[in-house]
Amino acid sequence: MKKSFFLTLSVVLLCSCAQTKEVKYIEKNVSSTITNSYWQQHIDYTMDIDMNVNNYQYKGKQKVVYTNNSPDELTKVFYHLYFNAFQPGSQMDIRSLNIQDPSSKIGAKIGKLKPSEIGYIKVNSLQQNGADVAYETVGTILEVTLNTPIKTGESVTFDMLFDAQVPNQIRRSGRNSAEGVALSMSQWYPKMAEYDFQGWHTPPYIAREFHGVWGDFDVTLHIDKNYVVGGTGYLQNAQEVGYNYQDKTKPLNLPKGDKLTWHFKAPNVHDFMWAADPDYNHDVLEMPNGPTLHFLYKKTLNSDYLANWKKLQPKTAELMAYYSKNVGQYPYKQYSVIQGGDGGMEYAMSTLVTGERKFGSLFGVTAHEMAHTWFQFLLASNESLHPWMDEGFTSYISGKASYDIMQGGDKNPNAGPYRAYNYLVNSGTEEVLSTHADRYHTNRAYSIGSYVKGSMFLSQLEYIIGSDNVAKGLKKYFDDFSFKHPTPNDIKRSMEKVSGIHLDWYLNEWTQTTHTIDYGIKSVDGKKITLERIGKMPMPIDLEVTYTDGTKESFNIPLRMMRGVKPTSATVVEDWGWAMPTYAFEASKAVKSVQIDKANLMADINADNNAFGIKKN
Repeated sequence: MKKSFFLTLSVVLLCSCAQTKEVKYIEKNVSSTITNSYWQQHIDYTMDIDMNVNNYQYKGKQKVVYTNNSPDELTKVFYHLYFNAFQPGSQMDIRSLNIQDPSSKIGAKIGKLKPSEIGYIKVNSLQQNGADVAYETVGTILEVTLNTPIKTGESVTFDMLFDAQVPNQIRRSGRNSAEGVALSMSQWYPKMAEYDFQGWHTPPYIAREFHGVWGDFDVTLHIDKNYVVGGTGYLQNAQEVGYNYQDKTKPLNLPKGDKLTWHFKAPNVHDFMWAADPDYNHDVLEMPNGPTLHFLYKKTLNSDYLANWKKLQPKTAELMAYYSKNVGQYPYKQYSVIQGGDGGMEYAMSTLVTGERKFGSLFGVTAHEMAHTWFQFLLASNESLHPWMDEGFTSYISGKASYDIMQGGDKNPNAGPYRAYNYLVNSGTEEVLSTHADRYHTNRAYSIGSYVKGSMFLSQLEYIIGSDNVAKGLKKYFDDFSFKHPTPNDIKRSMEKVSGIHLDWYLNEWTQTTHTIDYGIKSVDGKKITLERIGKMPMPIDLEVTYTDGTKESFNIPLRMMRGVKPTSATVVEDWGWAMPTYAFEASKAVKSVQIDKANLMADINADNNAFGIKKN
């Protein structure tokens, strides 16, 4: 998601352009009965929106068909009204004023908004199957008490009329961004809250993360005819609004009047974003056997920025090919990169990014936000509860993609995250990754934990089960859980199934504690090497030994509770029980020097005790 924070840690790096395989597009819903035990809700949205670009207000008609696939009878439903957060005195406002390290993008800005600048969504009427139903707006949540419960397997229709106002740009969505983009419309509609095996998910919006119901969107937008619109979904009436992708020079007969009607459909997504501006350039790049890429950016950018947006386009195609090859095939017909928002933020089939950037930064934010298409949009984990699965996995794979595509940089794209993690540990402000995204005590702990420690969950797995197994595990994770709502246990199980190694201990230690890793070489006596575990978190050990005759030998010491060993050419010795503070074994010859984890993939917080007999540079 979104933030320039991670990009400062990322190293933009090496590459080749892979060809995309034939795309199998998603046009129909995933079956509600996926396995005997797994279930997920389904929703279909039909919305008609009339936008006034002069006062930034809009009127909405929304029809929702909601299907209860759960085993529970529902007596209430809940909607998110995200724009209500952009009002003085909201929880987002107060949280920003009281947190130790407030975001510069929010700070005290919300409290200074005038009535004509605030955001809001006001529900004027709501019906359940044609009958008025009781509801109450509580901050950013609409609480609905149903006339009759929604039984298991039953579909219910809700009809809503609402008014809304787009806030002045503060966070992700809004109007009149710092770069002059008129409308960045994310989290702009009454959005049904998710109900899953844990119950309803209705956190108040304070600028963090999201969780949504899979479904289909049919959105009709009436807006000033001078505006160009892009975002989620397939445009159904391109000719009517002046688009001819095959021949842009061909004149089109536009309807008379002040407004145009834009009609979009988006199958099998869990959110819908759109952006609009009268000065958008709209470029189109057709990928061979793959999706159509759309780029919308302001034609008023200076020449350097305009050149960067042109240069970005083939690189975006390379990113699409990389993620499709290394995670799973992109399933939709198109993807859009749109100038807007306040940094970078991902949405279904699209992303909003700020456009006034040097090329490396523009590429980096696009690489990160596009990777979110896989990690959180196709693999739709609850990013409020598990932001590390969203931000961390995205950071991991986008770092690898950047290294592969940009032809240069650090050989280890994860070196930056390891340094940032050590900084967090040494600062004494680390919090466990199982902390809800909204509940972190500081923004710093949230950011470094979610982006950095989350990415290290996978990079460190390369050390534990091998890089090939991690690569296979990501593909299995995609195959088994795309278009679902995976949990931390699901990524763990995917990795266990491809590697045959038990990983309960790793998921627990890395995501549910703040235990740290610290191994040291306690002594070397002739052939005998004694190691010690100083930190609380146990790990397998890779060891490189140099003998007095100049030869070298690599050893692998499995952790006993792994019940297996990664593929390795090293000499595998007896496993180490985690409760044992020391471990000793004899090498084959007299030892000159010893090095723990020469590849630096283990997050050992103290490298000073990892070597014996090796002079520091």
